[in-house]
Amino acid sequence: MISSTIFLLLAAAILYGLFSIISGLRANVAAAKQSGLPYFLVPFAPWNRIGQIFAAIWVPLFKCLPRKYWQDIEEILESGWQYQHNHELFTKLGDAFLIVSPGKITCFTENAEVIHQITSKREAFPKPTDVYAILGQYGQNVLTLEGSAWRMHRKITSASFNEKNASLVFKESISQTQGLINLWLGPDGLGNKTFRTIEQDTASLMLNIIANIGFGLKILWPGQEFPADADPRLAKYATQEAPEGHSMSFVNALALTLQYLILLMVAPKWLLKIVPSKRAKEALEAESNFVKYLNEFLQEKIEDVRTGNSTEEGLDIMGSLVRTSYGEEAAKAAKSDKKGPRIARLSDSEIIGNAFVNIVAGHESTANVLHFALLELATHPASQRRLQKELDSILGSADPTTWDYEANINPLLGSMIGATINETLRMVPPVVDIPKKVSPTQDQPITIDGVRYLLPRNSNIGMVAIASQRNPRYWPTKPSKITSAETDIDDFVPERWFQIEVGHKSEADGTVVEGADTEHFGGYVGSDTSAQLYHPPRGAFIPFSDGARACLGRRMAIVELVSALAVTFQKYSIELAVDEWASDEKVATMSREEKADVYKLAQQKSRETIKGATSMITLKLHGNKFVPVRLVRRGEERFVNWVDA
Repeated sequence: MISSTIFLLLAAAILYGLFSIISGLRANVAAAKQSGLPYFLVPFAPWNRIGQIFAAIWVPLFKCLPRKYWQDIEEILESGWQYQHNHELFTKLGDAFLIVSPGKITCFTENAEVIHQITSKREAFPKPTDVYAILGQYGQNVLTLEGSAWRMHRKITSASFNEKNASLVFKESISQTQGLINLWLGPDGLGNKTFRTIEQDTASLMLNIIANIGFGLKILWPGQEFPADADPRLAKYATQEAPEGHSMSFVNALALTLQYLILLMVAPKWLLKIVPSKRAKEALEAESNFVKYLNEFLQEKIEDVRTGNSTEEGLDIMGSLVRTSYGEEAAKAAKSDKKGPRIARLSDSEIIGNAFVNIVAGHESTANVLHFALLELATHPASQRRLQKELDSILGSADPTTWDYEANINPLLGSMIGATINETLRMVPPVVDIPKKVSPTQDQPITIDGVRYLLPRNSNIGMVAIASQRNPRYWPTKPSKITSAETDIDDFVPERWFQIEVGHKSEADGTVVEGADTEHFGGYVGSDTSAQLYHPPRGAFIPFSDGARACLGRRMAIVELVSALAVTFQKYSIELAVDEWASDEKVATMSREEKADVYKLAQQKSRETIKGATSMITLKLHGNKFVPVRLVRRGEERFVNWVDA
């Protein structure tokens, strides 16, 4: 009797599940037809975590169906299709198309006009906070929230991202880059040695800078001494030694937490504790130390505010957030019995959550862009030489510590430095597919080339930045000098940013979006691209997203990149290492033609390696992929001072 009941309940559950799947698919297909956009059917939505986890099982099964059911979207069934196939896939499927599953409709688009419409209307196309919920485990923050809560967090956190602080970032980035260069030069200070750690080194550089921006800390490179005028309380965080109460230094705890971030966010803590894995144990230890550091910083900064020792001078995002929540105005409001407008303040966990997100967003993404920019300049010597020539014109031989932010930043952004940063962001943006969704309350219209379409309510949206940024419709192009392609859209060509061609609309010519946001939500409001460089149509270049939900720290990131590139290439060059094909002794005996041939091999391998980048949190080289390089003093180059191909 009991077994019969269990069987009936199980059968009922299966039937109900099948009914839900079929009815959900029918409803979504009907909505997709009404949209007017091309649509394609799949068993699981692209961002469905169960579908992602078991893709190795269901994708081969799905492809057992007749080819007509999956041949058009075969690439989309692959992980990382956005970077690997980018614009090419949209030429086949259309500027915008729908992927329909029983549970969800997802729209992917590369169309700049559509992207501009989506990013201009925050309430119609909100951020899918469920996608980012995992980043809220240390405290809710500006990335994980929407609505009025997001508005408050945005207002408070944006106060730190101003030009005054950008000038301090400029100074700190110069100092930290000099420390990195000394590391690259080696103990003898001569350089010209192969190193394979450029990705880890740029990550360390940005970690040191973000520690200063986020917490006011001064992190030292090997051999450096703690500044005499710095807060002595912070000295214990600047070394590689673990202070009392910790088993790891702050630097190591932060670096390892970021290294194991996906593991820490996806796997339950109880599981990591029982798994017999060295990586799991190290990840837990790093996170435990890092969280303890965050709480120590928080309590120290709260005490400073309460005792009047807090200062608004210098970089310190967490300190700024604490002043907002524990400063005089917040204290008076807390004691007052009078009813009045609520003083916006963050809880302790929200302060930590925002500080943590700023570290994640500001560290890995900027480090990866700098990493790729250095590799691309080493792979394209002619561009590197032009960059150095323009640096000589703007900065001469002046000591970097004397550079003036206000005088130098705009000329640098309008030079090959700015063009290199933009081209790197165009080719390998940190985030290749920026998520949005359609408001759950109603369908939303979009327009493509004058034709109106309707995106179904509550649909997911993937703004495929890497595809729009490689669509020749929006960019100046010439025939490729590297491949047989008709255009150089897939080649690293920073010089394209100096081309102003008829037929390419400038950003200033963008159309006004009906119902667009008019409110200013705080943060940097200037253009991400210098007025001296090419401005693509609005929506075609979105490495930092756009609109109200654009990256708060984008100005800081650009300043960090400008500083690092300028300091590096003022006195040095970056060359690809050719050790795999020739020893130093052999290179010394080569003719120029032989050197060109061996460097070409290194260039080909560098391009292949960069094409093998994959996206987890950000787009980077995973799986022990690397490109070996050398730092050499200008005038001592073996290749990049003359190689053109």
